[in-house]
Amino acid sequence: MTPIPNLNIVPFVSVDNMMKLILKIGIEKFLTDLAAYVEDDFLRWESFDKTARVAAHSIDGVIELMPASDHSLYAFKYVNGHPKNTREGRQTVTAFGLLADVSNGYPTLLSEMTILTALRTAATSAVAAKYLAPKNAHTMAIIGNGAQSEFQAMAFKAMLGIKNLRLYDVDPAATKKCTANLKKFGFDITPCGSVEEAMHGVQIVTTATADKQCATILSDNLVGAGLHINAIGGDCPGKTELHRDILLRSDIFVEYPPQTRIEGEIQQLPEDHPVQELWQVIAGQAQGRKSAGQITLFDSVGFAIEDFSALRYVRDQVRQTPFFEELDMLADPDDPRDLFGMILRAA
Repeated sequence: MTPIPNLNIVPFVSVDNMMKLILKIGIEKFLTDLAAYVEDDFLRWESFDKTARVAAHSIDGVIELMPASDHSLYAFKYVNGHPKNTREGRQTVTAFGLLADVSNGYPTLLSEMTILTALRTAATSAVAAKYLAPKNAHTMAIIGNGAQSEFQAMAFKAMLGIKNLRLYDVDPAATKKCTANLKKFGFDITPCGSVEEAMHGVQIVTTATADKQCATILSDNLVGAGLHINAIGGDCPGKTELHRDILLRSDIFVEYPPQTRIEGEIQQLPEDHPVQELWQVIAGQAQGRKSAGQITLFDSVGFAIEDFSALRYVRDQVRQTPFFEELDMLADPDDPRDLFGMILRAA
């Protein structure tokens, strides 16, 4: 099944079909292939129109629109973040996205992005760690064992060979869930009773907590020389995970500084505090890890180009599969000027 040439029909990848596509490709291959698309787009970072996401904040959470374009394709993602949702049996984060042809404005793909965002976040984390993590890293702590945790573990296994995991969450049930989901993938997993215990002997730590508040998930005394910190939980104003002193001892790498200075860990620092853009490291214009003792911090808040990459990847993979539906989404009158007549003829 391939998309038919009728331009008013838009391929739609539902949650069910996204899961089928992932399982057909294989989770690790999906992550490594998606990471390659992310890396390719970071290499041409300067060719993109870029803007910080447009956010509507409330006491309960945030709803955001994330657009990006390379002048050939345009993409946007709608995404929310509502930490209280888990108490109501709902996802903290949900999303959908659209890819369109810039030359005519017609959509070429509509897709669920709740699952896809989890995959692209993990893939981007692993891309960053490829350049920033210490060589021969073998053990990672994951602090926060919610919906993102397994994806992070799988991406770091697929791309960096990480197989030793130390897991901690304030809710032991989350750690139990994560352990059960990952046990068949060849990990050596140690559930931990505290952040301090989880940090023992690790070279990489991923913080992925959900509470919408300034918090100290990781304190300065727990961060030793040579550690790579993958901080992905802080993603909006007023929400952080790391003690400020950690930032002052780290070399900080970010996606898009104007967005990260508002939403990331570096919102705790002066606006002129030096940071390095990840795309420049990937492109060879800046150095990533410089020494074994260096503390590196990927202050990741998620950026629209990563969603652009994810949608582009899914578009390319789904074409020769049955894993999409055909949406009659765009009006297509015989005479483009006669939209009203099209309604009348439908009677």
